[in-house]
Amino acid sequence: MTDIEYREKAKYIWKTYVPSRGQADCVQGELLRAISKLEDEAQRNGNINWDEGHEILAQYILDTLLKANIFDDKKLKQLQKDIKRILNYKAPYTEDDLYARITHLIVDFFIHFPEPIKHKHNIDLDR
Repeated sequence: MTDIEYREKAKYIWKTYVPSRGQADCVQGELLRAISKLEDEAQRNGNINWDEGHEILAQYILDTLLKANIFDDKKLKQLQKDIKRILNYKAPYTEDDLYARITHLIVDFFIHFPEPIKHKHNIDLDR
C-alpha cells in the first residue's frame, strides 16, 4: 500500500472506532488512539506531561502487535526499537517516520483483523 492508502485507512479507523473521549471499545481503535496520544505528547508537548499512562499506551501497542502473530521478525524488531525510543521520554522523538511506521503496522493489523476486537478498558489508564 502507498502512504496515501495507509493514511486513508487510518482515517477510517479513527472515524469509525476512536471515540471523542476515553478509550476505544475495540482493539483496532485503541491501537490508533494510543499511537496518536504518544505522537501528540512528543511533538506538541515535548513529553512535558509524560506519565505512567503514556507508558501503558506504548506497552499496549507493543504487546498487542507482538501477540498478533502477523508480522515478520524484521518488522517486529523495528517495532520494539521504535517503542523503546518512544519510552525514552526525556528525549522526545518528534519526527514523523517512527509514528508513521507504527501506524502502518496498526493499519496492517486492521486489514488482517477487519472485524472489531473487543478492547477491555484499562482502569489504570487515564489518558
